[in-house]
Amino acid sequence: MSIAMIFPGQGSQSQGMQADLADRYPFVTETYAAASEILGYDLWQLVQAGPAEKLAETVVTQPAMLTAGYVAWLAWHEAGGARPEQLAGHSLGEYTALVCSGALNFAEAVRVVKKRSELMQAAVPVGSGAMAAVIGLDDAAVLAVCEAASGSGVVEAVNFNSPGQVVIAGHKAAVDDAVERAEEAGARRAIILPVSVPSHSSLMTGAGKELAETLANVEFAAPEIAVINATDATPYIDADDIRQRLAVQVHRPVRWVDTIGAMHDGGATSFIECGPGKVLAGLVRRINRGTPVATIDSENGLDKALEL
Repeated sequence: MSIAMIFPGQGSQSQGMQADLADRYPFVTETYAAASEILGYDLWQLVQAGPAEKLAETVVTQPAMLTAGYVAWLAWHEAGGARPEQLAGHSLGEYTALVCSGALNFAEAVRVVKKRSELMQAAVPVGSGAMAAVIGLDDAAVLAVCEAASGSGVVEAVNFNSPGQVVIAGHKAAVDDAVERAEEAGARRAIILPVSVPSHSSLMTGAGKELAETLANVEFAAPEIAVINATDATPYIDADDIRQRLAVQVHRPVRWVDTIGAMHDGGATSFIECGPGKVLAGLVRRINRGTPVATIDSENGLDKALEL
């Protein structure tokens, strides 16, 4: 069996996440403490006690999800899990995948992600941007809805997550307009997401250019495990390639359907979501029906993943 491991991004966070893993493994709180030193606040306390609104702010969510994904990875290996042959991450999760591949040091990743989140938040102030998931319309219909709502501001399809699920992002008024239009067009649901920036939209272009300056001074190595870039569904090659693609990643769509397809074509026979929530596992089930999927979102989830 060829394992592919996938790492979630923003939107999968929840208050109290990984508390049961912390009861089993001392390195859980130790890893959060290492991140906290860099961040300048107690990340574990915030993750456990909230408030949830603070945890949903991108400047907190991004380092929290990076740390949570890495902790789940460490738990998998501590429990004797097999080495995966491919890795991928959804949006912010791509940084976690690069850490776990050996391409990026965890402490350095926390610093980069902290800067990334600050640049993204500064690009679009809290409250003026939004993201929404549109469920039950095909890609072409969602693109048409965005075009129709563009008179209210920027709104674009930014995450092609699964057949019938596309995330849109842009100015809040335009996203709200697109949500109404999507429902009128027959969407089963159109839901505003708990995030504070319109990730992967063209509103992040400036943030990407500034991020490139930060990435130029970060030490990367070629991945020891293949990491599939979710912008174009091809593997990262070397340090320069990683820097270039991470810089443009913030303002280009996540093509998750293509990414899972590429991993399947690359030999993946089972997928494990490594981190809080079950969002990516659900997407894989819709993209590749019948493929074995597990989620390391808890102590029980870890035990089930080991049985794959």
